[in-house]
Amino acid sequence: MSGITGKVIAITGASDGIGAATAELLAARGARVVLGARRADRLAQVAHRITGAGGEAAFLPTDVTRRDELAALTALARSRFGRLDVLVSNAGIGPISPFADLHVDEWDAMIDVNLKGVLHGIAAALPIFREQGAGHFVNVVSVAGLAVRPGMAVYGATKNAVRTISEGLRQESAGAYRVTVVSPGFVRTDFTDTIPNAELRASLAAVKDRIAIPAASIGEAIAYAIAQPPAVDVNDIAVRATAQD
Repeated sequence: MSGITGKVIAITGASDGIGAATAELLAARGARVVLGARRADRLAQVAHRITGAGGEAAFLPTDVTRRDELAALTALARSRFGRLDVLVSNAGIGPISPFADLHVDEWDAMIDVNLKGVLHGIAAALPIFREQGAGHFVNVVSVAGLAVRPGMAVYGATKNAVRTISEGLRQESAGAYRVTVVSPGFVRTDFTDTIPNAELRASLAAVKDRIAIPAASIGEAIAYAIAQPPAVDVNDIAVRATAQD
């Protein structure tokens, strides 16, 4: 994986789940990782595991709903490691529910984190990539954006919005940077724990328990896209269990 060694990669939502697994995998393959998430204690634990295994990591508590905190995360990458090669926008929430539940505050929260958080990352990293003449956006979305299902419309809409933004970003790149969208299916994380609707939470938790894939599987897909030669842009990857419909 020589296309990863030495690259400076910032990752949001890096305190657990897909973000933490991706950070540890990339660091093991020679990347220098910069970790952002809201929970400082868990970020420190991930960074400690990476450095304890001989990798290089820095971290900064980061709330992606705050544009200044994304700017600080990318600035940390440059101050600590001299550049920023990849931004993995992985932070996301999924308090999904039927429309009839009228969880409007949670709709707003998903828009703020899942959609605006990615835009804040683009605003922070794009000037750096343009200055460097190279860079790579990796945006983690969901297979929930590929098929509309009851209870998941707002969540899926935020992920589809990021898919649309990513394609527009790719078209505007003129070869100066790369853009990849990764769509996970059911992954073994605590995603279902945050679902407020008890019936929906139980239903999806049962499916997760039956078919979910390890978080590192998504890290492998991200690593594959990053490791490609500079002239190759892997634009869209869906990763789901073989048993998932």
